[in-house]
Amino acid sequence: MKGNQELQVIVQQEKETNPTDQDERNWVSGSQTKVSHSNTYKRWLRMAFYTFFVISGQSAATILGRLYYENGGNSKWLATIVQLVGFPILLPYYLLSVKTYTTTQRDDKITSLRNRALVYIVLGLLLGAACYLYSIGLLYLPVSTLSLICTSQLAFTAFFSYFLNSQKLTPIILNSLFLLTISSTLLAFNNEESNSKTVTKGEYVKGFICTLGASAGFGLLLSLQQLAFRKVLKKQNFSEVMDMIIYMSLVASCVSVVGLFASSEWKTLSNEMESYKLGQVSYVMNLVWTAITWQVFSIGGTGLIFELSSLFSNAISVLGLPVVPLLAVFIFNDKMNGLKVISMILAIWGFISYVYQQYLDGKNLKKSHGIPTTESLDPPEAEGSSGQSK
Repeated sequence: MKGNQELQVIVQQEKETNPTDQDERNWVSGSQTKVSHSNTYKRWLRMAFYTFFVISGQSAATILGRLYYENGGNSKWLATIVQLVGFPILLPYYLLSVKTYTTTQRDDKITSLRNRALVYIVLGLLLGAACYLYSIGLLYLPVSTLSLICTSQLAFTAFFSYFLNSQKLTPIILNSLFLLTISSTLLAFNNEESNSKTVTKGEYVKGFICTLGASAGFGLLLSLQQLAFRKVLKKQNFSEVMDMIIYMSLVASCVSVVGLFASSEWKTLSNEMESYKLGQVSYVMNLVWTAITWQVFSIGGTGLIFELSSLFSNAISVLGLPVVPLLAVFIFNDKMNGLKVISMILAIWGFISYVYQQYLDGKNLKKSHGIPTTESLDPPEAEGSSGQSK
């Protein structure tokens, strides 16, 4: 009996000194929970920074672009080049972020160099054309009007995605398309003069059409990029998206430089810089910072693609557009008349409808795959590239 009691004491001591399997599981689970919360906080912090980059970069670049025209700049091709030529700034970001967005996914199908080059060239030409149209719109339209028209990009993206990427047009999406269309259409009747020079009715119409064409071009660009990733490149990882952005910008920059020389606008640049109202140094700094801020926008948009999706990145860029009209009221003394206010309300309403549909789609997708609705620790694969939305 005494031996049995001693044995029981020894067993009890072992139970007290050695953790059980359940204790080990609880410890591991607690550690994983701490890591999960830490990673989630870091991810939300990154998303906040990227969102700030998108909104601030886009707003600053648009304001600087308008300042260029307001103070004596007149070269549409030069205004186009500065939207594109800053892409080398992305290279350090590319190198520093490649480890963060590494993926274990591999694809045995290798895209031929010919097909890859064709994709970059076609999309680069489209990007260059859209940026040129945007420059024309920025020349003839008040910056507040231009920014509100650019919200139609979201509608064009959904429209082209319906035909190219089989995106469903639900009642909520159709409501968003209707609101964004009406929002832009209202501004066609808002003939307004720039503060620095008189804009004729014909020039206003030209600016309106070109800005609308630029929005359509950027919407088509985003849809074609998503199609290219799915049908041609066969994979959607960080390296592929960054390659597409950099090579597209390279092609578009080369096309814009050719356009600058072919149009003979390069001959007037020297006189333009000398007669710039704010001085030659301000002229150069305006162009440099315009190029930099557009690339800040690109970095933010690319980051949001990998944290969430290309659709969310595009939506955030559109969300930032109403910020510009508010800034233009103070910087350029643009008038916020009733028509613009109604247009802004409709644009924000359309944006909210679009984002709500994406939220429902994501929620249904998670349910169908049995995925928990909590935030994922790993960034999702890219669904496409943001391109350069305005």
